[in-house]
Amino acid sequence: MDTIDKRLGNKIKIFREKAGLSQQDLAIEIKVSRPTLSQIENGERKLTPDELMAIAKYFNTSIDALLNIKTEPVINFENETEETKPRDKGGIRINVPQKNLKKFKEVLLYILNKVGSKPNVGETVIYKILYFIDFDYYEKFEEQLIGATYIKNHYGPTPIEFKKIVDTMLKDKDIIKVESEYFNYPQTKYLPLRPADTSVLNGNETAVIDKVLNNLSDRTAKQVSEYSHEDVPWKVTEDGQPIEYETVFYRTNQYSAREYD
Repeated sequence: MDTIDKRLGNKIKIFREKAGLSQQDLAIEIKVSRPTLSQIENGERKLTPDELMAIAKYFNTSIDALLNIKTEPVINFENETEETKPRDKGGIRINVPQKNLKKFKEVLLYILNKVGSKPNVGETVIYKILYFIDFDYYEKFEEQLIGATYIKNHYGPTPIEFKKIVDTMLKDKDIIKVESEYFNYPQTKYLPLRPADTSVLNGNETAVIDKVLNNLSDRTAKQVSEYSHEDVPWKVTEDGQPIEYETVFYRTNQYSAREYD
């Protein structure tokens, strides 16, 4: 199989993982078997035109955009040297300052230490917990807590930086990754290998995080995704685009983290 098929398969895998989907989830949506989707993602099988159209439609993108390998977000950590930084391929470029990187890691560890062992808390649930932590805090205090970049996709807001930051945490042995099943569906879980350094969190930040965990950590991935779909910032954003923090001030009463006169 040529390089184009491998690159396209890898891009489909990236789209799927950013959406918080298992291979089984996406396979059902595009009407192929899970082993077939696995072959496509590994570049071992060509897509048919109908399959390519189904995938593009599902992710609310064009076939041209799907075939264009140069549209993926580029994540840079500010401590990276020029030699180690990923090359800008023309997509969304995100620079992550060290203080944001530290905060992201410790907030994720705080979440995992509190609720990571719950059977329903897989990657998709964590995505939505992070989103509500960030946007609730911004609405309430007009400052960023983690300040991650979230894009709108079919399954709700997804933090673009998550995958790369988690890779560094796995390498540093801060967490472990566990592939499991929940109600017979594949699930990716992360479990902490150390306590969070709560010195990086102030009282307001901890209070917002705890409130979001109390509200969302018992919900399934489907429930928490559906809940995120009714939040104004997600609703007013174009598919596949970053969700603007300022839209949080137009929330309905049900979602608002702040009392207004």
